Amino acid sequence: MTVREQLEARERAVLAPFACLSVNSRGRERPAEPCQVRTCFQRDVDRIVHCKAFRRLKHKTQVFLQPEGDHYRTRMTHTLEVTRIARTIARGLGLNEDLTEAVAMGHDLGHTPFGHAGERLLDQIVPGGFRHYEQSLRVVDRLENDGEGLNLTWEVRDGILRHTVDPLAATLEGQCVRLADHIAYINHDIDDAIRGGIIFPMDIPLELKQELGFSHGERINTLTVDAISASADGASVRLSPGRGQALDRLREFMFEAVYRNPVAKGEESRAQGMLEQLFRYYAAHLDQLPGEYWAIAQAEGPERAVCDYIAGMTDKYAVEQYANAFIPKAWAVK
Repeated sequence: MTVREQLEARERAVLAPFACLSVNSRGRERPAEPCQVRTCFQRDVDRIVHCKAFRRLKHKTQVFLQPEGDHYRTRMTHTLEVTRIARTIARGLGLNEDLTEAVAMGHDLGHTPFGHAGERLLDQIVPGGFRHYEQSLRVVDRLENDGEGLNLTWEVRDGILRHTVDPLAATLEGQCVRLADHIAYINHDIDDAIRGGIIFPMDIPLELKQELGFSHGERINTLTVDAISASADGASVRLSPGRGQALDRLREFMFEAVYRNPVAKGEESRAQGMLEQLFRYYAAHLDQLPGEYWAIAQAEGPERAVCDYIAGMTDKYAVEQYANAFIPKAWAVK
């Protein structure tokens, strides 16, 4: 037996009956020779981690636009936190951790620069709208690997697409990522907002702290343990009604105190204005797009190519491209 076959046999022996086994994957759109030492889902993790879009996540905003300080979350650290929570839930339920990890690592590859502010702007101006989960799937299907895509398994692609919206992912592993995403972003955004002086620990309603925990670690542990307990029947991955309602109320608190706070979000309109001008500029100057986007412009239209280019930008790169396009250069003195 190859190492991969040994791993597949181990999955059959130890995973829960409702887990997604590697050998039962629906496969890839383009057939690929199996790896000798990795299951198909392990291989997908590696394809995602080694792609360019994944590396760019470290320079993309999570909530705060270009914060001053080394300890604020980026889209990369958010992805890693989601992955760890999702894998813990999956392990507790006897699910396939490799599939869970692949979905978690890829779920935000299509996110724009400047967080949800960038997503809202593109949704307003791109024909047909823009949704980051659809763009994440487009990244792995179409944009990466010089336009060939990563050719991921069906289960990973389904989990990436369904990590935010209904219907739920077809696999429980994909559902782990959806729930872990909610647990992670609400709690780490609280942590960042406290660090930034936007809110203070005593601002969090007392009844929510009593229900979920008084610290960042306590809240994540409470919700993770609850998810494992509430989902033990294998019907779906979910929280118990009480803890689910508490998390919803905590999210409502964050919208009121942070997500709509003018102090925390004061630069968003400027970022959106910059991205809108860049979109109009590139739509009128397709020759300024990198060469790999020309084929997209020809096949799917200029707006689609410009959208792909801008959505893939990091915050810093977007600012640099804006400066190149609109800010006069200093005269060179010889």
